[in-house]
Amino acid sequence: MLLSLRIQDFALVDRLELEFGRGLNVLTGETGAGKSIILDAIDAVLGGKANSRAIRTGCKRAAIEASFAISAAVSDWLRAQEIDLLDEGSVICSREIVNSGNSLRSRLRVNGVLVNRKQMGQLRQYLVEIAAQGQTVELARASRQRDLLDAYGGTALWAARDRVATAYKTWKAAEQALEKRRQSEQARWQRLDWLKFQLQELESAELSDPQELAQVEQEQERLAHVVELQTHSFQAYQILYQNDSGNTPAATDLLSEAEHLLTDMVRYDDELQGVLEMVQAAIANAIEAGQRIQRYGDQLESDPERLAETEERVRVLKQICRKYGPDLSDAIAHYESLHAELADLTDSDQSLEALEQAYEECQAALLATCRDLTQQRRQAATQLECQLVKALKPLAMAKVRFECRLEASAPTAAGADRVIFYFSPNPGEPVQPLVETASGGEMSRFLLALKTCFSQATADSSPQTLIFDEIDTGVSGKVAQAIATQLHQLSGTHQVLCVTHQPLVAAMADSHFRVDKQAIAPRAAKVRRQPPTKPAPSSALLL
Repeated sequence: MLLSLRIQDFALVDRLELEFGRGLNVLTGETGAGKSIILDAIDAVLGGKANSRAIRTGCKRAAIEASFAISAAVSDWLRAQEIDLLDEGSVICSREIVNSGNSLRSRLRVNGVLVNRKQMGQLRQYLVEIAAQGQTVELARASRQRDLLDAYGGTALWAARDRVATAYKTWKAAEQALEKRRQSEQARWQRLDWLKFQLQELESAELSDPQELAQVEQEQERLAHVVELQTHSFQAYQILYQNDSGNTPAATDLLSEAEHLLTDMVRYDDELQGVLEMVQAAIANAIEAGQRIQRYGDQLESDPERLAETEERVRVLKQICRKYGPDLSDAIAHYESLHAELADLTDSDQSLEALEQAYEECQAALLATCRDLTQQRRQAATQLECQLVKALKPLAMAKVRFECRLEASAPTAAGADRVIFYFSPNPGEPVQPLVETASGGEMSRFLLALKTCFSQATADSSPQTLIFDEIDTGVSGKVAQAIATQLHQLSGTHQVLCVTHQPLVAAMADSHFRVDKQAIAPRAAKVRRQPPTKPAPSSALLL
């Protein structure tokens, strides 16, 4: 529900602040007084088109701010857009239009957060709907007529449409999987051949240990230098433990001499006991090291065949690393991924036959849900035809004929129906598509009757704001009274804003605003609100 509207330097308006109430809000005034400017401002602040004429002459900037009561749908939208709720329990939409020389800049905000026109358009559908004589473009779209029929059908019909949307999504996924498989069948076989070649190469390498290359390289080095290792191990043994040449004593011999000396010294000074123990430990370590190096040298044997094997293994492993590495762990991981991809490509569930069967099953399910949706739409269309004709007859359309036709179409997420409104306002004339037949006045009355049908068919705990701009033009008497009655009926479930010239309509208002236009000095405009007058409260605006 629209709570308040603030306008500054928009069109002819200097400054204006309005507060709207529940029920029927009527705006009256002489032709050209500026009533439609208020509706234009509401349209603009909710993302409608704006040009340089939207800015008051002599000004560079126009600003509009509209405050709406929060509904559950609006709250959900704000959370989805990550926009904070206000403490006042309202949502504030604002727009700033700036004329910067040769260009026109515009900024839209919701609760102070910048949004684009697409986002504002999404929010707008939860806040306001405008029905005016020029609003034929929206109804001209078959998709809009289909949405109107579905909305009239209520929650059960929308639930059926949701099931169609789910089935359609599943069917499209199956279709895409099948088409992708058909298009890539040749590429799949080529990929399979390449995968098998790589797997064969990696399997022949018998990879298991990521550290194998380092280990084999070490073994290769040992086998390639076995003679040097034998010589050096013997020399190390002599140096450490036993030197038969007699030229140079072994390390153990020298340490033993030091041990004897220290043993004698300890008898006179026990502070050297620690040094003695260190030497004794060194003797034991030297003996152990000498024995180990001797055993190592005794075990060394020249093995040309094994050396050739290690050289070949190193060559193979390095080649694998160059192609699939850079190291063996990467090559092993690549081997495992190849296995998984091969299993995926050869999986029986991914065969053409399986995909074709899945596609046919999904298509059958989609068509079944579409048939159910079509049946519910036909029932809703029959009810809408009867109710809408009944609502149109008091509006100077006693002989009106209306048909809501369903034509078969290719399945979509919204079903397999094309909904077209057919209309004939005069007896003896065949029904034709609404937008090709209805005049401006007839279209306005059609919209009013349609909204009346919707208010009777659906219940909304958070009424939407409906705006009607001079829909009673060219009518009087009983027709004007019928329009007033239907507007009043709508105001029981919706907030209604109506620009009118009919006293019968104004008399039904819950809030009455009279619009006057007067030339004033810049920034001197005031908003004058008059005391309520019977039968409804009223106020006068001086623009």
